[in-house]
Amino acid sequence: MKFRFRRQSTDPQREKIKQELFAFKKTVEHGFPHQPSALAFDPKLQLMAIGTKSGAIKIYGAPGVEFTGLHKDATAVTQILFLPGRGCLLSVLDDNTIHRWELVAESTREVGGVKKEGVVSLREVDSYSLPGRPGIESSSATRATVLLLLKSCDLLCVGTEGGGVYVLELPHSICSFRVFLHLPDDYRCGKSLGPVESLQEHPQQAGKILIGYSRGLVVLWDLSSRHADQLFLGKQQLESLVWERSGNLFVSSHNDGGYSVWAVTNGNIYNHQPVSSTIPYGPFPCKAITKILWRTTQLSGGMPRASYGDRHCLTIQQDKEHVTLDFTSRVIDFFTVHNMDNDKEFDDPSALVVLLEEELVVIDLLTPGWPSLPTPYLAPLHSSAITCSCHVTNVSTKLWERLINAGKAQQSRRHTHRKWPICGGKSLAPPPRQQELLLTGHEDGTVRFWDASGVALTPLYKLSTANVFHTDCDPIDDPHDPCDDPDMQQQEEEEEWPPFRKVGCFDPYSDDPRLGIQKISLCKYSNKLVVAGTAGQVIVLGLNDERSDHLVDVSVMDLLQDREGFTWKGHDRLEPRLKPAPFLPGFQPLVLLQCLPPASVTAVALHAEWNLVAFGTSHGFGLFDYHRRNAVLARCTLHPNDSLAMEGPLSRVKSLKKSLRQSFRRIRKSRVSGKKRAVITTTSKVKMQVQEANAALAEQEEVAPVQRRIEPRSADDSLSGVVRCFCFADTFLRDGTHHGPTLWAGTNSGSVYAYALEVPGVDSGRTCERGGASESSMCVEAVLGKEIQLMHRAPVVSICVLDGRGKPLPDPYEASQDLSIAPDMTNAHSVLIASEEQLKVFSLPKVSAKTKFKLTAHEGCRVRKVALVLFSSAVQEDYSEHTLVCLTNMGDMHLFNMPGLRPQVRFDCIRKEDISGIASCVFTKNGQGFYLISPSEYERFSLSAKVLIKPQCSKGASTFLFLLLTSACHNIQLDEAWCKMANRCKW
Repeated sequence: MKFRFRRQSTDPQREKIKQELFAFKKTVEHGFPHQPSALAFDPKLQLMAIGTKSGAIKIYGAPGVEFTGLHKDATAVTQILFLPGRGCLLSVLDDNTIHRWELVAESTREVGGVKKEGVVSLREVDSYSLPGRPGIESSSATRATVLLLLKSCDLLCVGTEGGGVYVLELPHSICSFRVFLHLPDDYRCGKSLGPVESLQEHPQQAGKILIGYSRGLVVLWDLSSRHADQLFLGKQQLESLVWERSGNLFVSSHNDGGYSVWAVTNGNIYNHQPVSSTIPYGPFPCKAITKILWRTTQLSGGMPRASYGDRHCLTIQQDKEHVTLDFTSRVIDFFTVHNMDNDKEFDDPSALVVLLEEELVVIDLLTPGWPSLPTPYLAPLHSSAITCSCHVTNVSTKLWERLINAGKAQQSRRHTHRKWPICGGKSLAPPPRQQELLLTGHEDGTVRFWDASGVALTPLYKLSTANVFHTDCDPIDDPHDPCDDPDMQQQEEEEEWPPFRKVGCFDPYSDDPRLGIQKISLCKYSNKLVVAGTAGQVIVLGLNDERSDHLVDVSVMDLLQDREGFTWKGHDRLEPRLKPAPFLPGFQPLVLLQCLPPASVTAVALHAEWNLVAFGTSHGFGLFDYHRRNAVLARCTLHPNDSLAMEGPLSRVKSLKKSLRQSFRRIRKSRVSGKKRAVITTTSKVKMQVQEANAALAEQEEVAPVQRRIEPRSADDSLSGVVRCFCFADTFLRDGTHHGPTLWAGTNSGSVYAYALEVPGVDSGRTCERGGASESSMCVEAVLGKEIQLMHRAPVVSICVLDGRGKPLPDPYEASQDLSIAPDMTNAHSVLIASEEQLKVFSLPKVSAKTKFKLTAHEGCRVRKVALVLFSSAVQEDYSEHTLVCLTNMGDMHLFNMPGLRPQVRFDCIRKEDISGIASCVFTKNGQGFYLISPSEYERFSLSAKVLIKPQCSKGASTFLFLLLTSACHNIQLDEAWCKMANRCKW
């Protein structure tokens, strides 16, 4: 007997084409950095840097200007320090190491006779570990607490936790000074000074710095004479220091919620009393003011502990104006964008930039009332938890402008449209070829529209579905909403003390978890949108440029069809409004379709040309004509053992007992089958072996040796009735000569239902047979044409109908309005059914298998996401291929040609442990994709060699850097070690 394996020969020409089509690269991270821990600003280059607890460094400038670096060790970044105007920075990590980064530019290129500026990237140049005391591997006294780079950029001061201050005079000398030699007796007791909390350079006199210690002592130190000019003997625990612009005064903030103003005078070296001391929100105990800036005096913290101890606040004061910014997450750090020219009399701050734990807030200080600026990037994607996403390519200019106008109409008077203050760098990326939308559904019932055309993910418009229903916290029920009336809000702020103002858009709390969005579908040609939620609600919306007050039509569809023996144990449905509700310009609800039982919607499909929407839950699926408000089809897919489907995602009834029971049944079943096999007679055993050999031979002829046999699943598995996918198609279902509208539905048990649809106006022949009835009086009808059961009962992930050329059918309106190449309706069509375990193409209308590929490999990988993508060649302008992209549970991408299903290339994309990243992945039609790498960040990647959206930036300045680390150990041997290390660095 001769065994043959089908081997794929390597075609050099084909390999060249694949290189021109496919290339994997992670391009850019969209959203807000997860767990930020440090902030810095370069006032000369107008660049901002953010460090994270995972060891990432991200630099931002003008929209589209982004640089990203990652430390080798995933250690938290505690401090970042820019070298102004040099394109360099230092990062201090939690492991007491300092790293040097440079913005390095590539050489200038000449393309087509035109010189193009080199692209800049962020690179780590060096890293250094702070040495501990001799004989001690690690000591908290050697930990750097604060860095100060002098304006001359030739000295770097380092304050440590042990109270020592070290200075490096470039290029090779290190000196340390012992401040306690000049202190009164009650301050001379070893570590009683505490850590160095703040280092500030004198704004007018170079070489003089303020040193602030935790215990309250502040020293004005002259670096040239190495002598203390003045001592300010504070008694309250110190938090931060800041100079007044003239250098005659400085302010210290303290842990009791107060701040003090100190005068710098000549004469007496000891200063025991400040000019003034203020506790803004006293006299009761208050939270510490962790940082204070003296421009028009901004301070962070200071709230009374008893009443507002749980609030995260920042106060702005200017003369009689006083505003307390109330945030929903912790303040990490903040800075002001102001005049840096020493010749000017005033700072003239223009903006306040506040880095919070969950978002970035920018306050316009030039506009009366100090409104906030909308962020062109770094918007918090997770302002409410992301539950689903959808991508739309090649959006028309008209729809784009209408979305932008709707977004502007939503912005309150508390927002300003002044220029974004962080405007450094220059984007060298070419303008986007097309406009792309990323839609994200959220737990609070909102859908957010993002501009995903370039590097910066910019918010455009937010849609809320909460006002369609009655909820516990209903803004419409309150006719006097202060947010809609700025005068009323200002009056309330004046009456309230402290004068709180809610700032920022991060709000992780949902009024009702049933509002959560689960599925989104947008038709960019008809401007119709369908959103489906957790409580079985399906809302069809249309785009309107004007505000509207109207009542939303409600239709109810029962998917159980009065089936006995099933009782819903989950949450109740959301109660729709029975009165007209106001809806802002943008997408406004046309009809609300409520599924019963109100289970979470698991699949949805929209065909706007036929005015149809299909939806599915764990109980079945339905078809609805939203134009005629008519229910077309309701089909129950429940198995008799699907009791788990009646509990719902929000039910408190746990399925642990059922899962354990099923596991024990499988074990018992396998043992029984094993015992039965043991008593088989010799004749029957030989016969069985022959059958197994024949089956193995047939399997080997079709499948490569790296694949394994797919094991069939039990028919009584829980949640087998869950509907996974839909497909609308104009194809051949009844016979091979007449084509018409069809609906395909796939379930968790491997069942595929194909319905032939009679849509008025689409199939004119049947209209004539009915006596020429008008379209308005006719209803859409659905007739079951085919019912396919996959052999191994694997869940159906995707269904797609292919035309006579093996290409996917165009989207609605594309064929009728000549927006794409018309499909081939002369040759036989086929349908691609992708399950979790294999890909299979069936011919139509007979539904006979043409080709298949079993993707389940030895690692047990299963298909999680499937998309049909059009890849264009990076070399040949007129060459493109339709390719099937599969994402598996192992996080890798498999690409297959169509319709032959031959493997083309495989890429490792997502870590297999990142389950949420795999589940959140969404593909674009041009070969890109997005997936969540954290609750607040999308990773963007490209599978196409031609389509690549990544940061291409320049900083516009030469690169230069110097660096210093020091230790708090008062030992001459350690200082010599530092000198040797500095010499090795070749400063």
